[in-house]
Amino acid sequence: MNTSPYSALLLVDGYNIIGRWSSLKQTQDEYGLEIARQELIEALINYSTHEGFQTQVVFDAQLQKTPESAETYSPYLSVHFTKWMQTADTYIEKRCAHFSRHGEPARLIVATSDRAQQLTVVGYGAEWMSATLLVQNISKSKTQITRRHKKTQKSPSRFLANGLDASVREKLSRWRHGLS
Repeated sequence: MNTSPYSALLLVDGYNIIGRWSSLKQTQDEYGLEIARQELIEALINYSTHEGFQTQVVFDAQLQKTPESAETYSPYLSVHFTKWMQTADTYIEKRCAHFSRHGEPARLIVATSDRAQQLTVVGYGAEWMSATLLVQNISKSKTQITRRHKKTQKSPSRFLANGLDASVREKLSRWRHGLS
């Protein structure tokens, strides 16, 4: 029985998605890779929370002589930098192999547009999501969140007092008229 609060584990090949997402690619070209990474992370935080996914964004650090590292951004999203001489593909494949052997989590989704990676993860029993589909899903989720937020907001009123509770307005009215 799956007792995880998450509906799925979403593994995102970070640089692959940045390279395929036109607005992130443009951000990378204009402002640098760090800003593009941050934009991807911010978009995925909201999406992951909305969908109930535990998301791990994986970035290559294969050419950097640094140890593997992970940083948690929210209960739903963490960012992983691979160790030296390890690609994001290798990291993702290891997670898929674990999934194949142990069946945990109950649902595993890999977001990448790398064709070879797609075939590998599907072979392990994971679901595959293209960069294009991920962008569409994030956009759809953002629209749903915005729509839901607008419904919960009270309609703006011309007068500040109309936003107050009726009992508070009554007390203010009494006070204004010198009544106790």
